[in-house]
Amino acid sequence: MKLTIYFPLLSTLRRWRRQERWTREQLQERQTEALRRLREYAYAHSPFYRRFHRGLEGRPLHELPVLTKATMMENFDGLVTDRAIHLTDVESHLTTLSGNERFLGRYWVNGTSGSTGRRGLFLFNHSEWVTVLASFIRAYEWLEGPSSLPPRKSIVAIVSPTPWHMSRRAGVTLETRWAPAYRLFASDPLETMVLRLNVWQPQILGAYPSIARMLANEQLAGRLSIAPKYVFTGAEVLTVDTRRHIEAAWGEGRVFDVYGATEGGVIAAECVHHSGLHLFEDQVIFEVVDQDNRPVPPGKYGEKLLITVLFNRTQPLIRYELSDSVRLSDRQCSCGRTFALITNVQGRMEDILRFPAAAGGEVVINPVIFDQIMDRVPAGEWQVVQETDGVRILLSGTPESFSDERLEDDLRRALMAEGVLVPPIRVHRVPAIPRSVTGKAPLIKSNLPHKSPAPDALSS
Repeated sequence: MKLTIYFPLLSTLRRWRRQERWTREQLQERQTEALRRLREYAYAHSPFYRRFHRGLEGRPLHELPVLTKATMMENFDGLVTDRAIHLTDVESHLTTLSGNERFLGRYWVNGTSGSTGRRGLFLFNHSEWVTVLASFIRAYEWLEGPSSLPPRKSIVAIVSPTPWHMSRRAGVTLETRWAPAYRLFASDPLETMVLRLNVWQPQILGAYPSIARMLANEQLAGRLSIAPKYVFTGAEVLTVDTRRHIEAAWGEGRVFDVYGATEGGVIAAECVHHSGLHLFEDQVIFEVVDQDNRPVPPGKYGEKLLITVLFNRTQPLIRYELSDSVRLSDRQCSCGRTFALITNVQGRMEDILRFPAAAGGEVVINPVIFDQIMDRVPAGEWQVVQETDGVRILLSGTPESFSDERLEDDLRRALMAEGVLVPPIRVHRVPAIPRSVTGKAPLIKSNLPHKSPAPDALSS
């Protein structure tokens, strides 16, 4: 880690520690002022926002149009605030990435996988990238305290194999000589991971939940022998059963989930009380909304999450749509931090399954319906995949004695109880669950054609 990163990072984290103990009134004042400055900057430097918000400059946030990824990418050159940035050049830059290179010598570029359509690209200048890095460190500081930077524990992060993925880019920037930090790729063979982890003996392990569960299986089977103090999970849904499975391998209370977004870094994390994930409301404004962008009250799942990233001036994101379905809590954590909590992340709405109803219409199936059945299956990994001709259940590492037919029957009965006109359900034994280009393996996946979103107020 260069000193030009290190010292601003320390300063940022010190400031954030004070902000975590603000009252809700102080936090809302901070958001109001930061939003005012963000909008002023966007209107002064982004031709896109001058058009997108024309006539709305004095209106409150909830009255502004929602920005989708498609609209952002279609208007990329006009949305960014540096006129030297052009989408074609950014895309060319990504093809050359291998380490900590910066676009135009000053911008860190990160990308999404494009699994829900066109890939999203996001740029951060030096101060913005420091903020992103601080968001990664913050979750760790909540466990170890302010003296934890630089971390003096051995760390292994199992990250995306793609060089433009934020987990990998942040890891490269944060490398220090004060503490050993090792990286494995989510695409590495399981045997390779076990071999290297047994040698490296990490005190901190970071991985997708699906990877952490596989490694927990290896630990319980005696092939892996490590004793991490903390296991950080993120980028996939962490089910209750997966958490328990990981804790069975390494101890209760050692699993800490984080919620990250390429658009703004880590935006929520658990503390030691495990009351939910604290939203980083001093850096991002969150709106949990339904399909029509109306607020959803605490205790109910939203269909989308709108974020306004308060610190990014290079690529302003105001009411940017994430397709994640989350549920706000109506309680505060006993840790004393005043940030709002989300008690669960269901995953992306694109991967929440919808079926024809037996009585007509459509039934939306909560992932819990699948989780409570699939989590009882003695499988190393599993995945539910909805296709146009039915549902495939992929199982990896399941004993030969296990009854595929009984599982199919259990799932049929569960869907019938929800009023579903049940399609064909078939179990498939596979050597391993397929992973995306970024190394993720979502538990529930829809391969049905995505519905076209409603047009934005402005798309050009």
